[in-house]
Amino acid sequence: MVHIVGAGCGAPDLITLRGSRYIAAADVIIYAGSLVNPELLSGAKDGCEVFDSAKMTLEEITEKISEAEKSGLMTVRLHSGDPSLYGAIGEEMREMDRLGIEYDVTPGVSAFSGAAAALKAEYTLPDVSQTVIITRAAGKTPVPEKENLTSLASHGATMVLFLSTGLLKKVSEELISGGYSPDTPAAIVYKASWEDEKICRCRLADLEETAKVSGITKTALITVGDFLGGEFERSKLYDPGFATEFRGASK
Repeated sequence: MVHIVGAGCGAPDLITLRGSRYIAAADVIIYAGSLVNPELLSGAKDGCEVFDSAKMTLEEITEKISEAEKSGLMTVRLHSGDPSLYGAIGEEMREMDRLGIEYDVTPGVSAFSGAAAALKAEYTLPDVSQTVIITRAAGKTPVPEKENLTSLASHGATMVLFLSTGLLKKVSEELISGGYSPDTPAAIVYKASWEDEKICRCRLADLEETAKVSGITKTALITVGDFLGGEFERSKLYDPGFATEFRGASK
């Protein structure tokens, strides 16, 4: 059996209880060494084989999983954040399907959730934004043309960008050309929930310079939108004049 596990966004105590139990029981752990907090491996049992997938190809990962399966061993494939976001698990699951290997997926706390917690912010504010766009800038790996940043910017929604810290000039230019104001609030969250977490707030137009001054070149999430501005209307959820199926409206 293979358990694909989300390690969470950094802090070792942000992994789920289920994920932690799987780590403790694993005979083999293949973890994303460039992104997963190595402290999580301290929960592995004696004799557990550990492999760093940052140094491996898909074929090599699949081979290790296949060897473990043939030996009747349990494998944990440990991904950073939540594996459904930029975890490249689709191709791994396709290979396991092809080989008839049984697996399941345990979700994790994504970096976009960790970043919001670090910012003490809510992405979805009344009359500000009710939509969160999770995406990345096109770099060495392209994105579908219909998902280019200029097009997505036309919605004016909350924007969260993964894998884009080295492309901030491009990010600012494309988002501004798509409709965001240069003065739109933005924030760079470096290693959300890690001990060396860093938060840099700025204008959208100043993203590249802010990262440069702060020495941030990777392992950061970019957030853009008026949800960072501080002005918003009270929600109806707890408004005494708003009736719900659990609570009547006050006169």
